[in-house]
Amino acid sequence: MDLDEPRKKLPDIVLGEDISALSAHELEKRITRLEAEIARCAEAIKHRNATKSAAESFFKK
Repeated sequence: MDLDEPRKKLPDIVLGEDISALSAHELEKRITRLEAEIARCAEAIKHRNATKSAAESFFKK
């Protein structure tokens, strides 16, 4: 992987779009991407809650 190359953006997944024309393989890839995005969001929530808790603890003193 060349660090100078721009990152390739994956095509956007549009929630609610028609998926009737997608193959089983395409649907599996879609699920994998959605699960990865869910995990990324869950991790971001953890970080934000930790920051909020730290701030609340600091200002309660």
